[in-house]
Amino acid sequence: MTDARGSDEAVDPGDPGDPAQAAVAAYAAGHDDLVLAGAEAVELVTGLLDEAGINYLTVSGRTKSVASFAEKAVRAVDGVRLYDDPLREIGDQLGIRVITYVRADVAAVADVLADQVVVTDDRDLGRETASEGRFGYASRHLQFTLDSAREGQPGYAHLRGRNVQVQIRTVLQHAWAEFEHDIRYKGTVPPEHAHDFDRRFTLAAGLLELADQEFATIRDRLRGPVTQADHLALTSDEDPRLDARELAAFLAGQYADAGWSRSDHYAWVSGLLLELGITSLDELGEVLRSTDEAAILERMDYRYPPGAVRRLDDALLATYAERYIGLHGNAHRVAALRTRLEKLLI
Repeated sequence: MTDARGSDEAVDPGDPGDPAQAAVAAYAAGHDDLVLAGAEAVELVTGLLDEAGINYLTVSGRTKSVASFAEKAVRAVDGVRLYDDPLREIGDQLGIRVITYVRADVAAVADVLADQVVVTDDRDLGRETASEGRFGYASRHLQFTLDSAREGQPGYAHLRGRNVQVQIRTVLQHAWAEFEHDIRYKGTVPPEHAHDFDRRFTLAAGLLELADQEFATIRDRLRGPVTQADHLALTSDEDPRLDARELAAFLAGQYADAGWSRSDHYAWVSGLLLELGITSLDELGEVLRSTDEAAILERMDYRYPPGAVRRLDDALLATYAERYIGLHGNAHRVAALRTRLEKLLI
């Protein structure tokens, strides 16, 4: 993740009594703890998205290096320092980047974070660019801190009291941003070509926005009930579990209004179904017919569009209750499932 989208005049701190120098020294002294906080932030965001059933490509993180912090701490424009208190004002010391497949999932990720942690800032840079009648950099930038419940949990001991920056964008938006930054901000564009490159970057941004829209349309149109031909093509006699692709097609028809889940989540929930003794779509369909989907939706009161696997997960939890919680494949999330079961039993 980059620290800035431009370069400013830097001032040599020089004087050991300079506040920027003191900030850099303090940052260096606490950097090991900050790295641990970054790992906790990645684990937190990944866990929240997985629990919500949101589809994403990757979640990655980085902790700002001491050298990068030092460069930013002394940055100035027209000889005036940008930061009076670098430790407090530089907000990207901890960075998380979430890459999604389509733009609808960008909003879903932002909704999950707003629901689960304390979001202190939320900027849609793509919308800001579009409001100016331009194509260009598109990314959703959030800042968050821990909510009060997680502040006291030992698993977030290093993250407590810290601010985390999150960038959320589609894989195509990410490709454009990375290429543009590599070319433009490394100073490799000859001045005589600058206007031509600006035009070409703008054209590429417009084409990628169109491609993002087309990918979303393709994904939406793929949602539909599995056909008998699909069933025969995907069914395998070698593994008793439901084929992940077959299950994905079935759930797309079962929960037509739900988003896609991560590919590995279909395989994971197929394992849970096997633990329940469900090895065919007919058996699964019979179980789901006995659930009150309207009641589940009302009690869960989703504040973001849950993926198909999350919808199935809640249906199985409502049906099997403690038996479902006790499955081997759920051992890592017993507490979260119990909290959800309480909502379902209200």
